[in-house]
This record gives sequence, structure tokens and C-alpha cells, in this order.
Amino acid sequence: MTESQPKPQTVADDKKVHGVVAEFTDVDSLLAACRRVRDAGYTKADAFTPFPVHGIDTALGIKPTVLPWISLAAGLTGTTIALLMQISLNGQTDLFEEIQYPYIISGKPFISLPAFIPVTFELTILLASFGTFFGMWALNGLPKFSNPMFTSPRFDRATDDTFFLFLDAKDSRFDEAGAKALLGELGGEYVEPVMEDDSSKVIPKGLLIALATVICLSSIPALAVLRMRVTKSGSPRFHIFPDMDFSPSKDAQQTTTLFADGRAMRPDVPGTVRRGEMDWDLNFKTGIDMDELASIDAPRAAQLVAMQSDVAVDDEDEVAPEEAADEEATAEEPAVEEKAAEEDAAEETEPAAAAETADNTPWLTENPLELSDEALARGQQQFNIYCSVCHGMNGRGNGLVNRRAQKILATTWTPPSNMHDPTLYSDVYPDGKLFSTITNGVRKMPGYASQIKAKDRWAIVAYVRALQASQDATLEDVPESQRSGVEKEQAEVQAKLKAAAEAEAAKAAEAANAE
Repeated sequence: MTESQPKPQTVADDKKVHGVVAEFTDVDSLLAACRRVRDAGYTKADAFTPFPVHGIDTALGIKPTVLPWISLAAGLTGTTIALLMQISLNGQTDLFEEIQYPYIISGKPFISLPAFIPVTFELTILLASFGTFFGMWALNGLPKFSNPMFTSPRFDRATDDTFFLFLDAKDSRFDEAGAKALLGELGGEYVEPVMEDDSSKVIPKGLLIALATVICLSSIPALAVLRMRVTKSGSPRFHIFPDMDFSPSKDAQQTTTLFADGRAMRPDVPGTVRRGEMDWDLNFKTGIDMDELASIDAPRAAQLVAMQSDVAVDDEDEVAPEEAADEEATAEEPAVEEKAAEEDAAEETEPAAAAETADNTPWLTENPLELSDEALARGQQQFNIYCSVCHGMNGRGNGLVNRRAQKILATTWTPPSNMHDPTLYSDVYPDGKLFSTITNGVRKMPGYASQIKAKDRWAIVAYVRALQASQDATLEDVPESQRSGVEKEQAEVQAKLKAAAEAEAAKAAEAANAE
């Protein structure tokens, strides 16, 4: 049999009793009183302290809040919405047949969870924050414009030096006289009833007018922005940060007047060596046989040595006249990497001129990197990250960026090279030259020296050579233990191609009969 909840008690002035509150002077007596109240069966009790008191929730029997579960549910909702939104807009699946916004991000597939992380993270945090904020309001019964506790003038000391224990009249065990007696026995120094606040609930007209005025004024900036979006003006746009709007940004392989040498791509600082790069010689870092280059083109060799050297000259007056002359001659020539890149571009765009001006650079003909399965796997990984976006996963120049450029008919786009072109094979295009192209760039392709380590660049060269060799491979080149799998896969592909051809033929026949 359950106890019925008693009606709120009344006093002589016909005010309803909201509850009973008692004052305590120290934390220990408050905690002891909270435990006694909990053991007495009160479930609607609360304590007010001027500072947080450890263990008071347990003493009052307050259950853990469900707010963390609300935040978790809201965050998971944000994660789900973000993933579904991006997959539906950026990727083609069985659920969503059309790609509405085919964004190409670093050569990744249209459905790429790593690329979806930023939006997913932001929406998860946003909805979790909203869930926490509004969940806290709902659980605390907010907004609450009036609290009957504030009708007691002694309650102001709750923020100073006094502790209060409150028993709510809505509790099923509440009785005004019994509550006062219980709190008195527990050491409450001052016990008094708390009356319901019967003050007017009408919002003052002045406050309503002020609120309406603020809302009207806050709409002015929004209206101004909307007006600017639908009208035209002959005045220049106002730039809050002009240095950001007019920054002289340049792409790789472009010229600029910002620097004295006219180059937008800044070379490495002379006399500096990247950490971990001291283990390799100049041949490994440049793709050039430096001894042979020194014998046929000493200034270029000296410049390369100077750029890679860790010895800096502090006093220009101490330089010998011969060395100063060499340095002056070297300074007048472009960097060997840029020169090599220009020669590569000339070979592609002006065959006749390239034939007349032969490349006498002694490129390395063999990869100095020790070839292994690990090196080829590393080269494949780096190629797929940096190169496949333009050259394609198979190296035929059919990457996502190139296909996008062809789709939009980009007039300034230079198609990437087909790595299976015979002119790029090792007997015509040495490994060192391919390494230099990856390092310094050519035409629209920027240099990747600052992004890819020298060892990984050589690994990419090895993987490209493996791709080229795979085009002329036969079944006899496959290990015997793997031939059966290759033959089975080949048969499946041929069967699919045959079925597709028959389906196209049947479709064409139906169209002809319909006509």
C-alpha cells in the first residue's frame, strides 16, 4: 500500500508551504543530517553550501544524473547525420545513386572516412554540446524565474558562511511539524518554513519594451547583409584584413616579382641539412653522378655541393679571388634542379629545340636504393598518396584530377605524363632524372622535395619501374605457386567482359527492333 502525498500545509496568512529549511554551521553536522534524512525515507531533499562538499550527493541519496547519456545520444546523432550527409552528397552507393558534389580531396575515393572526419567531428561536438546544454536545463527545471527559497532573508548567507538543508513539501513523507522536529533533532540551529512565492508573475512592460527594442536593433546587421547580397554597388568591397585578401600567393614553377631571383618556389637555405638526411651522399640526394658532373660542368657541381654543405663562410673578405669568381659565375646560373626541370619541359613542348640542346647531365642509371619487397611497398604507398591523384593508380595519367580537368574543359591544364610511355622507360629516361623530376617538379607538377624524403622518392622510382615492367609481363613471369590464382582471376574478368558485351549487343538489337 503506497502512501498518498499530503497536500501542502498552510499558515495563518493563507500562504502555501513550499518546504522546511534548517541552518547548519559546519560541514560535518550537515553531512550527518543529510544521512539521517536519507535514512528517514525522504527523497526530495536538497542542500545548499557556499562551496562544493565532497560526498554530499551520496549522503542525500541523489542518483547519478542521466545527462552523460543525453550527451552521448546527441553526439552519436551528430555522427550519424554527418556521415549520411557526406556519403549521400559525395559518394555513390546503393542508397544514393547520384554523386551530387564530386569533391576530389588528395586523390582519395569519393567515400573516404578519413576525409569525412573533420565534418563528422564538428557535427558530433555541436550536437553533443546542444544536448548537454538543453538537457541540463530540462533536468534542472529551467528556466525558473522565481525560487521560493529566496523569500527567506537568511538564505542569502548560503553564498557566504552558512549551510542549509531543505525538505521539499512535495515529498510523500513530508509533514510540516514532523520535518521541523526532525531537523531540530539533527542540530539545525534555525528551522523555519519556506512559503511559496506569491509575487506577481506578470513581466514588467518596461522590460518587454526593452527586449523588443534589442531584437529590432539586432536585426539591422542581418538586413544590411541581405541587402548587399541582392544589390550591386560601384564601390570597392571593404577589406577588414587587406593583407589576407591581397596576399601575393603563387603556385609552384611560377615567376614572381616579390623576390630578386624571380622564382616563386623558394630553394633550400644554403648550409642547412634536413634532420636524418646526413646518411646519404650527394648522388643519392640529387640523382646525379657528382664526380662525372664535376668533370664536365664544374660550376653546377660546385653549386650543388654548396647547397648541400653544412659549412658556412662568415667573412666574405676571406674568400679567395678564384673562389669568389666561381661563386659569382655559379650565382648567375639557375639551380641545377630548376635547369633540369626546364630541360624536361623543353623536351615535352619543343621536340626540335630539345633535339638540338642535348641533356648532358650524368644522371644515375641505377636506383641506389636496395630493392626489396618493403621498398616497393613503400614506393607504392607514396605513389598512391602523392602521384596517383594526377597520374592514376596504374600510372597511365588517368588520375582523378586529370579526369576532372577534362570534364570541365580546363584550358590551362597540362595533362600528366603516361608513365608507360616508352620515352619514360629507364633506357631513355634514367632513374636519376625521374628522381630529379619528383624532387623539383616539371611543368604543372610541383616539386615534392619538402614533402617526400629522398629515400621515399627513390622508392617511388622503383615502384614506377615495377609498374612499367608489369606491362610486358607474361604468365611465365608469375611464380608457379600463384599462377592458378592469376588464371582464375583472368577467367573471371574475361567472363564478365563477355557478359557485358552480350548485354550491349542485346540492348542494341532491341533498340534496332524498336525503330
